[in-house]
Amino acid sequence: MKWNKYTIETTTQAEEIVTYILSELGITNVEIEDKKPLSEADKKKMFVDILPDIEDDGKAYVSLYLELSDDGNDSFDEIIENIESELKSMSEFTDMGSLKITQSVTEDEDWINNWKAYFKPFYIDDILIKPTWEELPKENNYSMYIDIDPGIAFGTGMHETTRLCIRQLRKYVNGDINLLDVGCGSGILSIIGLKLGACRATAIDIDPDATKATLENAEVNGIDMSTYTVFDGNILEDKEIQDKTGYECYDIVVANILADVIIPLQKIIAPHMKKDAILITSGIINTKEEEVKSAIEANDELEIKEITRDGDWVSITAYKK
Repeated sequence: MKWNKYTIETTTQAEEIVTYILSELGITNVEIEDKKPLSEADKKKMFVDILPDIEDDGKAYVSLYLELSDDGNDSFDEIIENIESELKSMSEFTDMGSLKITQSVTEDEDWINNWKAYFKPFYIDDILIKPTWEELPKENNYSMYIDIDPGIAFGTGMHETTRLCIRQLRKYVNGDINLLDVGCGSGILSIIGLKLGACRATAIDIDPDATKATLENAEVNGIDMSTYTVFDGNILEDKEIQDKTGYECYDIVVANILADVIIPLQKIIAPHMKKDAILITSGIINTKEEEVKSAIEANDELEIKEITRDGDWVSITAYKK
């Protein structure tokens, strides 16, 4: 499958207007490139702790993709002319930038899923994590394997923070464990927890796309759904979600999120934990280690058990007194 790619040079201020015009013309296969800083809400959704220090230069590039037929003899002149006409009309009212359109062809069968070429099977110790579209490797060097499709924007498990959490889960999941996965993303941590022997697990995320990916991954991995509860909501701010999650019922809570989210979370989550329950946190860049550590130390209900590191990333494990 081939696609004609048309890139419109515009401004960050006008990029939403451009995408709206395209959608009104029936074009939904769109990409946006800009240097706008992420909002705090976006950072939390994407589980981003640090970002490169990039200044918004005011420029944006909106690309649209039009599918080519097998013979490649398509003409999109009329579509492009309509786009140019609509953009020109709107530019009379606001600064739309140059609105220069450049054209190229992409050979990829599915441009939306280009990233999949870089997600290959890999090991965390003797646990094999592989994408759902890859075959199992011939060599059997694993004690278990997990199939993961991250969905639209969720972790594959390759990041250091996920490795840290998985290693802690291996250490503490034993016997009759009820596990809570806060900020579950693709569901990889709670699914591995169940595979390691937890008797049941609950996974929560603020993004419905994350919980959808989690449910799909649970099915692919043969998880007994009578042992697995997945729902979306904000446990930090929503009392109804806190009640739904349950109190004093979890043996292990794992939260691979952000330092700035873990700090308020460690206080909110303690009432949901049994006495002597374990809290595994990660997503903590080393420059924020002391801040998270201090917050947990100030919590009368928790005591730090150990701190582990992988590269620039930190995991802090605590228990409920």
